[in-house]
Amino acid sequence: MIPGVDPDRPGVYVHVPFCTHRCDYCAFTTFTDRGHLIGEYVDACVTHVGRLVASGRLVEAATVYVGGGTPSLVPSADLARLLDAIPRAADAEVTVEVNPDSVDGTALATYRSAGVTRVSVGVQSTRPTVLAALGRTHDRDNVTRTVDALHRVGLPSWNLDLIVGAAGETDADLDATLDEVLALEPPHLSVYGLMVEPGTPLARRVADGEVPAPDPDVQADRYLVADARLTAAGLDWYEVSNWARPGHECRHNLGYWAGADCLAVGAAAHGHLAGTRWVNVPTPESYVRRVADGLDPAASSETVGPATRERERTGLALRTRWGVPVPPDRTDRLADLVGAGLVEVTDGRVVCTPAGRLLASEVTLALWPDAHDDPDGPSPAARPGVGTRYH
Repeated sequence: MIPGVDPDRPGVYVHVPFCTHRCDYCAFTTFTDRGHLIGEYVDACVTHVGRLVASGRLVEAATVYVGGGTPSLVPSADLARLLDAIPRAADAEVTVEVNPDSVDGTALATYRSAGVTRVSVGVQSTRPTVLAALGRTHDRDNVTRTVDALHRVGLPSWNLDLIVGAAGETDADLDATLDEVLALEPPHLSVYGLMVEPGTPLARRVADGEVPAPDPDVQADRYLVADARLTAAGLDWYEVSNWARPGHECRHNLGYWAGADCLAVGAAAHGHLAGTRWVNVPTPESYVRRVADGLDPAASSETVGPATRERERTGLALRTRWGVPVPPDRTDRLADLVGAGLVEVTDGRVVCTPAGRLLASEVTLALWPDAHDDPDGPSPAARPGVGTRYH
């Protein structure tokens, strides 16, 4: 059991599908030409939340995560209005993702007043050449300005997101980025490997030979460098791509890794409750229209059985520092993994080493080779890749 997760209290994920600029690598559902819909989109989200409450599906959220897209494009008063509509536990964690280009101290103060407890800042890198390769528009000064504002308004916790593996990135670039972000003394850092997602501008550029695909060996080496640097700075690893000072782990994402329920608000948001999963309609227009018509905004759903859910929980828990109980019938396979330096066994639990985290899916299949024989149906969450960005 992952600590800090109450299986009886679901989380809520709110998707904000608006951006001013789409990064080349981004595969999330976002739109750069529909900012005029923000007001009515927030209205639809508020109405949808009200129906979830009236139906009894949402009583008291343990966590709320507002992701995107770029949530900081929503006027802070509107975002506060949306958060106010969501019933939350007294100790609820409330996270909002922000872009350094589109957030300021006034907005952060409004978030704080609305109950936001942590902010996740998309940094990716502090090197201008790497940011350009990723299609990012902010610079290091904007990141520093945002962190200064976070301190001024007294946000209890915050995170900086980094990405490694962009075209042209060097070891020196990563070292410099780590130097600069660690100097900001963040309570939480996420480090993700760049992934080439189908249909993105980056995928087309790689296919055309304009830029090379990320080198997995280089990414692995840089991951290990980052892990050593962050650990030395007092940030403890707690999931493949996440490090935090004690008490600053993201409880919302801990819920994902523990298999807790999560309700979905907004276009393209994914939810799951009691074994049923769904995804909402993909565009802000269709979401607004469905809600206005009094219809469920879910576009599709599936129900999975307990065997699949348990298998997925095992695979996801193996990505965390809490690991999984020693499987009693896998002694030989476990010994091989320990011998290869991929896992350690502590207090009756199997936990991946830094090298093992890079091969988390392979470690899972080595321990449970029949994991792909799914008795309940498809299971896309069973084998998340190293560096998977949840929100």
